[in-house]
Amino acid sequence: MSRIKANRMDLTFERYQAEFEQKALDVLRSGWYILGHELESFEDKWASYIGSKYCIGLASGLDALWISFKILGIGSGDEVIVCSNAYIACVMGITMNGGTPVFVEPDRYDNIDADKIEEKITGKTKAILAVHLYGQCCDMDKILKIARIHKLRVVEDCAQSHGNHWKNKKAGTYGDIGCFSFYPSKGCGAFGDGGAVVTDNAELADKFRIFRNYGSEKRYHNMIVGANSRLDEIQAGLLSVKLSHLDKLNAERVRIAGRYSKEIDNPCVKLPEVRPGADSSWHQYVIHCERRDELKDYLAKHDIDTLIHYPIPPHLQEAYRYLGYKKGDFPIAEKYADEVLSLPMYNGMTDEDQQTVIEAINRF
Repeated sequence: MSRIKANRMDLTFERYQAEFEQKALDVLRSGWYILGHELESFEDKWASYIGSKYCIGLASGLDALWISFKILGIGSGDEVIVCSNAYIACVMGITMNGGTPVFVEPDRYDNIDADKIEEKITGKTKAILAVHLYGQCCDMDKILKIARIHKLRVVEDCAQSHGNHWKNKKAGTYGDIGCFSFYPSKGCGAFGDGGAVVTDNAELADKFRIFRNYGSEKRYHNMIVGANSRLDEIQAGLLSVKLSHLDKLNAERVRIAGRYSKEIDNPCVKLPEVRPGADSSWHQYVIHCERRDELKDYLAKHDIDTLIHYPIPPHLQEAYRYLGYKKGDFPIAEKYADEVLSLPMYNGMTDEDQQTVIEAINRF
């Protein structure tokens, strides 16, 4: 039996290989590789797909985050609320601008517990970062209500949420800005780094376009000190191909997740729940197990690879030692870090391989 990997990106490429290769050749032969037709076309398509007025392509998901807070005016002394079990890039988007992350514990759905946000708001709070972790939305109704009461900005991190919904709208359309990563493993993954923001605010959209291109709206006329953060033509073209198949790819992942949820039956394992009012694009299928490390080793011995998203919460990372937190300060995030395990989940996974995973977990 061949080893079952935690993730495979080659299978999606092979499925649409002719389309990807033709698009790459078209872009290469065009002679235009930055800020051209392919980027404009993808931005229009992504904005339409997500349900926003504007999309601005950037170089990465991290750039989407830190540039968003920069453009919103978040700086030294300002606080931004974020979940305590987020990926560290979410926190970096805040601190790269001099802002201070204020952590809120996750709920049973692995996302920020909206009922615990308000108690963390101070006079320095300027924004809430809603991280839609693992492909499922936060409770945006509660978050937006809190934001309106306290006049806070809302940024959505949709890096793992490409095409899933809260109520009747897609992730990324609720806040002031929706941030996306197109890292290869994401739902609409590129073949390298890439990112984007979406917004309905024309002024913010213009600021992003200027900032991403050295602060220049007109060549050699620099209005501000900006950045070099541009989604290139080849990646934009390849993303347009991927986007044309995204709903089908998401539906396949929903089917895989549905089978896991139906057939995994082990009292040691807590299966993921979907929040009422939300659906999931199942970027990851994350179980909880108090004997996580034992289970991971057991599966590895049976030629099944898994991943841990994420083994160290941001407040315990060496990079954020200066914030002064210690072990025990966010017990729920720390507990989750010790028990979460991402099962193999990828487009093109065979029924036989999934059966092998299910049977192994049930035997543990």
